[in-house]
Amino acid sequence: MAESMQGIKRTHRCGELSAANAGQSVTVMGWVQKNRNKGGLVFVDVRDRSGIIQVVFEEGSTDAGLIEKAARLRAEYVVAVAGKVEKRSGAVNENLATGDIEIIPAELRILSESETPPFPIEENSRTKEEVRLKYRYLDLRRPDLQRNMMMRSQVATLTRQFLAEEGFLEIETPVLIGSTPEGARDYLVPSRIHQGHFYALPQSPQLFKQLLMCSGYDRYFQIARCFRDEDLRADRQPEFTQIDMELSFVDVDDVIDVNERLLSKLFREVLGVEVPLPIPRMTWQEAMDRFGSDKPDTRFGMELTDVTDVVKGCEFAVFKGAIENGGTVRGINARGQGSMPRKKIDKLVSYAKEYGAKGLAYIAIQEDGTVKSSFAKFMKEEEMTSLVEAMGGESGDLLLFAADKNKVVWDVLGSLRLELARQMELLDKGEYRFLWVTEFPLLEWNDEQGRYTAMHHPFTMPMEEDLGYIDTDPGRVRAKAYDIVLNGNEIGGGSVRIYNQEVQNKMFEVLGFTPEKAQEQFGFLLDAFRYGVPPHAGLAYGLDRLVMLMAKEDSIRDVIAFPKVKDASDLMTDAPTAVEEKQLKELGLTVTVDE
Repeated sequence: MAESMQGIKRTHRCGELSAANAGQSVTVMGWVQKNRNKGGLVFVDVRDRSGIIQVVFEEGSTDAGLIEKAARLRAEYVVAVAGKVEKRSGAVNENLATGDIEIIPAELRILSESETPPFPIEENSRTKEEVRLKYRYLDLRRPDLQRNMMMRSQVATLTRQFLAEEGFLEIETPVLIGSTPEGARDYLVPSRIHQGHFYALPQSPQLFKQLLMCSGYDRYFQIARCFRDEDLRADRQPEFTQIDMELSFVDVDDVIDVNERLLSKLFREVLGVEVPLPIPRMTWQEAMDRFGSDKPDTRFGMELTDVTDVVKGCEFAVFKGAIENGGTVRGINARGQGSMPRKKIDKLVSYAKEYGAKGLAYIAIQEDGTVKSSFAKFMKEEEMTSLVEAMGGESGDLLLFAADKNKVVWDVLGSLRLELARQMELLDKGEYRFLWVTEFPLLEWNDEQGRYTAMHHPFTMPMEEDLGYIDTDPGRVRAKAYDIVLNGNEIGGGSVRIYNQEVQNKMFEVLGFTPEKAQEQFGFLLDAFRYGVPPHAGLAYGLDRLVMLMAKEDSIRDVIAFPKVKDASDLMTDAPTAVEEKQLKELGLTVTVDE
């Protein structure tokens, strides 16, 4: 039967106690982690979010009734223990922060009993994620997840402190907004009062933070909830959190400066890691050419090499065809992998095909210098020699080549480079490599829609020196956009915004918006711009992804208290659920389910 807390008050969290508290009377409260009954000696480990403390119930020093009561304790019972801290009489537990002390109890209260949990509450749980997410309230008791949640809270608190000291104002923006046509799909919310009309949940606070700049607030930030109805991966969720900011009267360097100092503070205070400043910068074009990715992982080499000119004129149909169709031939050198078995190489070929490759050409240089190749019979000896030299190939190396349009070659080799790094164990989670990627293309061609779309959003400022190409060669125009990349993950991105009405009108024109359509979708912003708009720029971080990398986790689900799974459902609450006919009627909705 549960007992009351009346007359007893917690003095310390379990993990806060140390040898410095020896001799003190304390009261701790928490969950029973373990109960080891040795007859007249009972060891009980009590756990809260700060750690574990051992409580020792022993004949001679503890009341017999307490020992009997302690023997009844089971895992996850909630208890209060009052007693004296003493240095351990037995062996010290080096794996426990409180491993050199124990509590000799004077009082034990059982505040709540527990059924046997469906899985053990322990670090690095091997229980299937589906089960853990169904009982997420139990999963969140695990010390490793609790550390992640506390780290997330610390990151948010430090961010607020830093930005406040930098003159930013924390301002909330609406969650019920109008739908926007660009980007991912919106989550829609039907209006009861305005039947047939819908709100959208914000994919970001973009338009509102630009309006705040028009309103003179100068520096804004928000830790904002955002929503996107898109296909999910390990590092994506339908609802997520952004550290969002916007600044007036600034350019690229100003935004980068304040954010470098923010990142430096976070990593120093949370992890004790010094981030070397300034963070290196690389243009989008250089990142694609060297790494096949606009979010390159620079913890290891294995960079792409363009060998188009080297193989130009060869008779290997794959290379020849790609070059004739305006594509390129590029390769990567997996050093020391020349003896890779053919089956493993075939798996790499299959992997490459998932990213659009028709195949993968290779040269395996054996330790004795002999060469095994998938295409040597189509090449002259001197052509093969030149190709190996261009790749820096040496004995024991494996050279892999892709030939196609640039986008396909980049996708294939960029992904293959990461897969090989995983196989070769080149990725150290304890190493943090930051990189700014700058000068993104302003636009990208969308075959499905038959038009250009904004690579970021329609309010991104083109680089002034490229404005002359916006009519004649839109794909050549670079944007004043920048992403901050950590270990191959984009953790944040932003841009300088368009504040010139002529440039904004031209941008809409290139994107296929008529003036009427632009006014319909973004009228309130365009109207605001008629009344004096300052030059402004901003950036937003994915808080979930940033904390995931800081915590060395593989999935953002491990740093979100109540996450969704890949089909955007919640296994704990069973959301989304059907609703009553009465609710649908109030909203003027009829549901039709696709068969």
